[in-house]
Amino acid sequence: MAFPQTRMRRLRSTASLRGLVRETELRAGQLVLPLFVDESPTRPGPARESIATLPGVERLSISALLEEAREIAALGIGGVMLFGIPAAKDAVGSGAWDEEGVIQTAVRALKQAEPELLVLTDVCLCEYTDHGHCGVLREDNTVDNDASVELLARVAVSHARAGADLVAPSDMMDGRVGAIRSELDSEGFVDTPILAYSAKFASAFYGPFREAAGSMPAFGDRRGYQMDPANGREAVREALLDVQEGADMVMVKPALAYGDVIGAVKRATRLPVAAYNVSGEYAMVKAAAAAGYLDERAAVLEILTSLRRAGADTIISYHSKDAAQWLAE
Repeated sequence: MAFPQTRMRRLRSTASLRGLVRETELRAGQLVLPLFVDESPTRPGPARESIATLPGVERLSISALLEEAREIAALGIGGVMLFGIPAAKDAVGSGAWDEEGVIQTAVRALKQAEPELLVLTDVCLCEYTDHGHCGVLREDNTVDNDASVELLARVAVSHARAGADLVAPSDMMDGRVGAIRSELDSEGFVDTPILAYSAKFASAFYGPFREAAGSMPAFGDRRGYQMDPANGREAVREALLDVQEGADMVMVKPALAYGDVIGAVKRATRLPVAAYNVSGEYAMVKAAAAAGYLDERAAVLEILTSLRRAGADTIISYHSKDAAQWLAE
């Protein structure tokens, strides 16, 4: 039998040929680094605090945040996403919209120190409520969707007023994107984009984040408002609803087990799509690498490239600094 004329290996024989036909590009500018800003270290104490479940990730004081920002900007990383750890919490999460709150203070400091660095802010109440849920509660301890939406819009405006380049509601309340868009516009922030956590699944991969941010629910779980991991079509519907309400970008979270959802959301919305490579996904790679089971650098770059291939335009990842350094070598 004659050998077929088509030999797929012809374009794989050298690094130059492989680069010439590579379908998916991964750049540092497509990455966003999540950062935890802790209000407590404004009092005497360390400026950085290690997080046991997230090796290499720290809770940062404002001064440490500015040190980190200079390094991030030099690496060419696309931006940072800020999560606040307040000194005090209450039933409604009032610290989330406090004009002198931890995120508002951090944003102002960042924009003064590194004005060109893109600053994204997480808009939610879970880090600020004493019960750990993403909204305010009714008497029966269920989350009141509509009352929560009003507060989330207030949070988003306070972030925009501080100088945030982009606000990202992560609460999964129905209608919050429309309410935030309306409130931003009425307050004069018509040019502030919204990155909606459109398909945020009730995932097992969030554990390390909840320890880092101190946002574990005091009772119950978040399955009543976050998505069932079994549902893909519902994720597309959620994204399309957010588009109708005024989202400028949409997100799928987690990322690694949801490539099919990333692709489906990208095709359906035709908007820029972000994938959040979450804390548990990061921690798994770190643990496997520490045990010698895999090459961390090769694994991380493969994971991030796969998310780009699935359709993600932006990747939020705790590996962003390492990946940027590796890509530059």
